[in-house]
Amino acid sequence: MAQPDRPLAGNGTPVSIENRSGSSDYVLVCDHASNFIPEAYGDLGLSAEARVAHIAWDPGALGTAQEMSRLLDAPLVYPRISRLIIDCNRDHAAHDLIPAISETTRIPGNENLSEQDRKQRIDLVHVPFHDTIDALVAERALAGKRSVIVSVHTYTPVYKGVSRPWEIGIIADKDRRLGDAMIAALKAPGDLTVGDNEPYSPADGVYYTLTRHGESRGRACAMIEIRNTDVATPEAETAWGQRLGKILADSLPALAERS
Repeated sequence: MAQPDRPLAGNGTPVSIENRSGSSDYVLVCDHASNFIPEAYGDLGLSAEARVAHIAWDPGALGTAQEMSRLLDAPLVYPRISRLIIDCNRDHAAHDLIPAISETTRIPGNENLSEQDRKQRIDLVHVPFHDTIDALVAERALAGKRSVIVSVHTYTPVYKGVSRPWEIGIIADKDRRLGDAMIAALKAPGDLTVGDNEPYSPADGVYYTLTRHGESRGRACAMIEIRNTDVATPEAETAWGQRLGKILADSLPALAERS
């Protein structure tokens, strides 16, 4: 699993791009890659255990996305700050943009924030993250490259006491070209229980990044959700990254431009 609590890069940038000039049609994003909390925010009133739990990030997602990036030769964009500070995959008006409670955990450092506090956090990483994706896609368009946007996430096997039976789920909204192709490929071997808009769907507000940079711009897109216990080691991240990278490569014919 990718190392938690990694500090910001030497130049203090809150957003990273790996393989910026990658030749693939895919652009990978990992909205919840890090559980790093900048020193200015202290510990948000949370225990050390809570700060490495799923409420702070998506364990296993970054390592999996990095292997997909390597295999596909695709650029990968991710924020280097915990979603406990601000969730880059939420609209500015979303109730859980800066969560005061995540699942059943109270987050004292996120309570009773002023509008200035909220703006400061938005400007810290939310704006740079989405500006970085916009700039990358524009740069690729100038070079004659299309951009198919894929976000990589993980989820907990149990949420609020309810077990989730899927090893992996694919989330898609109105444009289901990529989502349907991925679901079919994942189901074909018969060794997985695959969620279709499970354990989340766009109606839950989790499709913000893909709506903003993908579907609203006419770009094919899909969201991958892997059960986090299935990517709990570097070897598991690599194995899932390779499996998903091949599926994405094989899915490109399904993404022919609409007539």
